[in-house]
Amino acid sequence: MIILVDFGGQTAHLIGRRIRELGVDCLIVSPDEALDRSRDKNPKGIIFSGGPASVYEKDSPTIDEKIFNLEIPILGICYGEQLIAHLLEGEVKSGNKKEYGPAVLSGVNIDKSQLLSGLPQESNVWMSHGDEVVREPEGFETYGVTATIPHAVIENKSKKIYAIQFHPEVVHTQFGTQILENFLKICGITPKKVEINEDYVNNLVKDIKDSVGDEKAICALSGGVDSSVAALLVHKAIGENLESIYIDSGLMREGETENLDHVFKEHYQMNVKIVDAKKEFLNALKGIRDPEEKRKAIGKTFIDCFEAEAARPASGGKSLGAKFLVQGTIYPDVIESAGSKHAKTMSIPSSETGVSSSHAVRIKSHHNVGGLPENMNLVLIEPLRNFYKDQVRKIGEILGLPESITERQPFPGPGLAVRIIGEVTEEKLDLLKKADKIVTDELDGIKLWQAFAVFTGIKTTGVRGDERAYGETIAIRAIEATDAMSANFAKLDYKLLDKISTRIVNEIPEVNRVVYDITNKPPATMEWE
Repeated sequence: MIILVDFGGQTAHLIGRRIRELGVDCLIVSPDEALDRSRDKNPKGIIFSGGPASVYEKDSPTIDEKIFNLEIPILGICYGEQLIAHLLEGEVKSGNKKEYGPAVLSGVNIDKSQLLSGLPQESNVWMSHGDEVVREPEGFETYGVTATIPHAVIENKSKKIYAIQFHPEVVHTQFGTQILENFLKICGITPKKVEINEDYVNNLVKDIKDSVGDEKAICALSGGVDSSVAALLVHKAIGENLESIYIDSGLMREGETENLDHVFKEHYQMNVKIVDAKKEFLNALKGIRDPEEKRKAIGKTFIDCFEAEAARPASGGKSLGAKFLVQGTIYPDVIESAGSKHAKTMSIPSSETGVSSSHAVRIKSHHNVGGLPENMNLVLIEPLRNFYKDQVRKIGEILGLPESITERQPFPGPGLAVRIIGEVTEEKLDLLKKADKIVTDELDGIKLWQAFAVFTGIKTTGVRGDERAYGETIAIRAIEATDAMSANFAKLDYKLLDKISTRIVNEIPEVNRVVYDITNKPPATMEWE
């Protein structure tokens, strides 16, 4: 087992995922309990995650220094490196500028490094930090540098303490998995990659059956990848005791509602109840401009609709009597809503994760997690809560879902409401749906993580014919990613962007300007709100 100490990094859980993918159990703990859990569990190694704090800030997370005396190999990542240097009397300073994005790691005596064993002299890594180590502690040697970081990789072989400034867990770090494999070998563990297969999925289904028993559940079905996979997992576990319900909020993509009933009947043979709640959602969003308030209003309205459906008489006049609400929450939803706690919430874990994010900084709440009212009368069951999008797709593939579902681009739970900056109105929704349809049609066949239009709420001056025009601005967002924790904007061909822009301004007269978002994640998030 490896113990992962979570200092609040947005990719801490991703480190745990990478370790488990290498066939090693990983327990995520808080800094306060790290020493006791390490003594109790006797792990083969300990990893300190990254985090948003500075080691010099008041109340920044720290750890009992006795953990360095356990003679267990330790790896510090980003904030973890800075904390190790700080506690062991090295020197940490605020960098001249914060660094978010790619960097080139150059080896220093790389043939003597244990962490960098087998790596080339230069490789690409991913940075996300403000502070940096400017002097390594006594007994450490530097084996890697970048153009701006003098101690990107440090090692104390005698004490088996290792630290790196970059993030090996994200796909943008070229040899990140190999670095983690090297650390496991230092810990005396032989890595063995584990893949999600049919037996794995069957165990998930069994866990759901054991948790729900003979109770009834309703499923929050949207037609997207996450809710579709969650619905089929629960359907396989409890059969007819699951009622799948689609709330038509009016916030979905063009044609979504019309296609959903047909698709699910054809592929799943599941009854889907469609509830028309467009007016309810527009009324709930009226006058709200703040994105967090929009999310919470949407979350509350969803729950109100579901509770009403759960209480309605089923066929034969009997009450449905649902106890559980199934949602397709996945882990990026949870970590971006870090800090929120919900009563009566159940997840179906794939292993002992013990997710702890008390030091995480909330990016935004998702209606699946951060927007739920505390007095909700349904117990949440979230079978995908510990998984990432690519893993969810794999589970769906094993379940036999068609590519039209498993390869569908991610779509936010709050729908188009978070792609409209400012207040949501029916007119803005209609305009955005048209623009979004043009974007998705023109990019069909290009393998992207996400591609969509954003209603910016910004009006600019333009010219139509010989007259001045004052119209709306639409932004296009197209991104490439693997697990939603980090992403790059797609380098689309200019001719293609030109075609999309021309279609939007010609087919939607209210729009006279189109812009392209060229920001990576981090520092941006996938969605604008």
